[in-house]
Amino acid sequence: MSLRPVKRLIEAKPTVEGAGVHLRRAFGFGNTAEFDPFLLFDDFRNDVPSAYANGFPWHPHRGIETITYVLAGNVEHGDSMGNSGIIGAGDVQWMTAGSGIIHQEMPKGDAAGRMHGFQLWANLPASLKMTAPRYQEVKSPDIPGITDDDGTFVRIVCGTFWGKTGPVDGIAAEPTYLDVSVPPGRRKTLPVETTRHAFAYVFEGGGNFSNASDPRSGDPANNRSLILFDRGDEVTVEAGEAGIRFLLVSGKPLEQPVAWHGPIVMNTQAELQTAFSELQNGTFLKTAR
Repeated sequence: MSLRPVKRLIEAKPTVEGAGVHLRRAFGFGNTAEFDPFLLFDDFRNDVPSAYANGFPWHPHRGIETITYVLAGNVEHGDSMGNSGIIGAGDVQWMTAGSGIIHQEMPKGDAAGRMHGFQLWANLPASLKMTAPRYQEVKSPDIPGITDDDGTFVRIVCGTFWGKTGPVDGIAAEPTYLDVSVPPGRRKTLPVETTRHAFAYVFEGGGNFSNASDPRSGDPANNRSLILFDRGDEVTVEAGEAGIRFLLVSGKPLEQPVAWHGPIVMNTQAELQTAFSELQNGTFLKTAR
């Protein structure tokens, strides 16, 4: 077995998206080859309703999949195919935009005004860029969880881990998406397939991710820290005094060219220009309601 070294530690940076939603972005809208097949990761945790209430009004997507994981509050959504619904605390929505969809996402805080969650974008391979759009909406009770002997708890959103498989399926990048909690002071090693790109995102507590025998040798990773791993088949984390909770995400690289502007991601500039021309002339949507 080979432990994955920490390639880089990134602090998520404040940004504003949608109609004035204040969030933190860990990566996206640059050279994301190291994260391939993933394109963007946003942390939209906020306790001030005025900083998120205007949400993400109607906007298009093509060529990607968006994964929304809610921790607190609700997100109301609707789309050009007539779908609508609400995802709440612990729920996941996996949207395959494919050939094109126009949708909106409107966050609503809980009783304390909290709106907490994450959105991850995954690229689609060239062969599936123009596939039919679809949703997978998974409620919290349907996401399996496993508690290990040392108290480590893992929720499995997507992929197979410790013998259990998450409810989201049919995803092009075959990702593994885990929500991991490690108790205070515990050192935990978790398997990650060698051929995948992988990252962790800390959102509670803190600790060290390291490939060395001395757990104190790694850089401390605290709230809103993203850890990009190098190659190997497992990662090791040493939880701090408050324990640590993080997302562990991995996927098979597509290794294809990326032509990207805003919410549309294609393989060539010509395809990108076609998509925006279709938006202007009303032929963007390929799947009727």
